[in-house]
Amino acid sequence: MKLILYSKQGCCLCDGLLAKLQQVKSVSFELEIRDINSNSDWFDRYQYEIPVLCALGDRQQEQELPRFPPRSPVEKLEALLQRYV
Repeated sequence: MKLILYSKQGCCLCDGLLAKLQQVKSVSFELEIRDINSNSDWFDRYQYEIPVLCALGDRQQEQELPRFPPRSPVEKLEALLQRYV
């Protein structure tokens, strides 16, 4: 499974979600991090929404996953990933 994290440097919420993703053990995935400042389309779409986590489907279609509350434990993130991916 492939996940895409839309983020930007210096975003504490993005860094927090990335740290939790790195702690996930029960779900196997490949993570691609996309800096929204490197692409104007990404910036226009996500500038007020980051961090945004998407799953890449069979047809290379991105599916935005529900927002993950920053203070939630890693176990909740694992449950979210298992449910939507």
